[in-house]
Amino acid sequence: MASHVKSGVPATDRVRFALVEGAAELFAPPFVEYLVYLHDHFTPRIHALRATRAEVLEKALHHRVLPTHPPVTNINTGDWQVPPAPDDLKKPGIEISGPASITGMFINALNPGPEGTRADGDLDDDEDSAGHRLIDTVRATHNRLGAVNRALTYVDPEKGKEYRIQEGELPFFMHRERGLHLDEPEVTVDGAPIPASILGTAFTLFYAGRAQVERGQGIYFYLPKLELAEECAFWRDFFDASRNSLSFLKDAVIRAVVLVESLPAAYQMEEMLYALGPYAGGLNAARWDFQASILEYVMTDPNQVWPDRFGVDIKTTDFLANIFRRLVAICLKRGAVAIGGMATALPNPNEEVNKVAGASIRADKEWEARQGFLRGWVAHIYHMKTAADPFKEWWGSGWKPTPEMAKPENYPIRIKVPEGPMTVDGTRRNVRTLIEYVEGWLNGRGAKGIDSLAGRPGIHPALMEDLATARISVAQTAQRILHHAKDSNTGEVHDFALVKRLLQEELEDILARLKTETEKAGAKGQAAYSEAEGRYRKAVKIAMRWIKNYTDLNFRSLGSYTRAQLDEIAAQADAF
Repeated sequence: MASHVKSGVPATDRVRFALVEGAAELFAPPFVEYLVYLHDHFTPRIHALRATRAEVLEKALHHRVLPTHPPVTNINTGDWQVPPAPDDLKKPGIEISGPASITGMFINALNPGPEGTRADGDLDDDEDSAGHRLIDTVRATHNRLGAVNRALTYVDPEKGKEYRIQEGELPFFMHRERGLHLDEPEVTVDGAPIPASILGTAFTLFYAGRAQVERGQGIYFYLPKLELAEECAFWRDFFDASRNSLSFLKDAVIRAVVLVESLPAAYQMEEMLYALGPYAGGLNAARWDFQASILEYVMTDPNQVWPDRFGVDIKTTDFLANIFRRLVAICLKRGAVAIGGMATALPNPNEEVNKVAGASIRADKEWEARQGFLRGWVAHIYHMKTAADPFKEWWGSGWKPTPEMAKPENYPIRIKVPEGPMTVDGTRRNVRTLIEYVEGWLNGRGAKGIDSLAGRPGIHPALMEDLATARISVAQTAQRILHHAKDSNTGEVHDFALVKRLLQEELEDILARLKTETEKAGAKGQAAYSEAEGRYRKAVKIAMRWIKNYTDLNFRSLGSYTRAQLDEIAAQADAF
């Protein structure tokens, strides 16, 4: 590619990046030329798309005008089809999801589970389960390249454990970069932060993408947090521009699956597939993020306050189930692939807990398979076969979707308030989840095993929670404060004072349990406790700021803050 010069300044002089480990190797001159080309062509467009998103949200919050269907056109009435799906994407089964930046976890995901079989696909994530620092994106880039080349190894210095990729066919890779709403402050072009989605996708195409092409593999992406068809058109043009810039991509198979995790996207699923053009692969039914998006759009409406989120099951909440059935119908109608949700349970030393978790996962995936989903996701290899079998058995039985299942009009979108109790105990679980998640974030992790019922009677496995879980926990808590929601049983009213009390009580319970665990390790355990205690206390301050932001109708992502900014928040007075 010819040298890209703007105002007489070479591309390599326009880009600045933090010198985190492994970055200099990636920011070689040919990559910088490509990156600057993408920045000049697409950064202004991302800013315009963000402004359009803000306008749609503004109408909902201040005028109670919710998103709705686009006009009737040949896009939603014609007989067009997406390009034929590659064989990889047509496999029934399961994809294992986790951060590509945590090397040991990434390698584990690529290897067989306890039953000796691998996942069909690997969702190597740099978005919901990653830490959103440049170091995370750089590590993810190196790890993806190493995995494609089967050269990735890792030694855990604390455990003394070596991780390496085992022999056998690997899962196909599904790359998920950060969303269009985020910037990367540690990489600037002409002094301004580059959009994180441009940086991450450029890294993946330039490095792992080249290696995948050389091995005859398709390059597949999940596109997170999209809201409008125009954003899919952006990605179509982005992939076109990358083909034109990088000769090795000229004949590459590139496909993208849209995550339907925002309310506006639910109304534009057909238009989104159409806008992706030759890159359209399918649609994914997100759960927590989708519900969080609904809560954000109805945040100012006192008639839309939701019950405890833990009881809102997609399978039994008709209006949510119908939205996902509509997603499947559109995929069937247009020849796209429908991907279901996540099984997040983690293994437990108590086999009874694992048994209950496994039965729940199987029931969930059986339901998804019967709706017409081809695959779902799982968070840990322990439950991989349990999550995969329902899809393989259902589709392997010769079952075919009925013609009625392929008619989106059979599944109209209606936004309602789910049935269920609204309790302070549900809010308590939200804030405990939030404290635990933010502590993990401060410790460099975007995904963390959390038991929001720790210490309580009953069987409840820890779940691998990511940024989507934290987001819905914040949204629901803020909604209850805004509307002074009352406990269905006691009549207790939600306000800032109540939520602050819950945060403090859960913090003290977490620390008490942690202290008991670490005391067994003597001086080393005390040091670990002191370090963790500092993070947990910071996490409460950050959680309060995040909740307060939402009550002010500022839905800023945790991923948009630098660690220095979070430290500043933790040093300030409580947000409420």
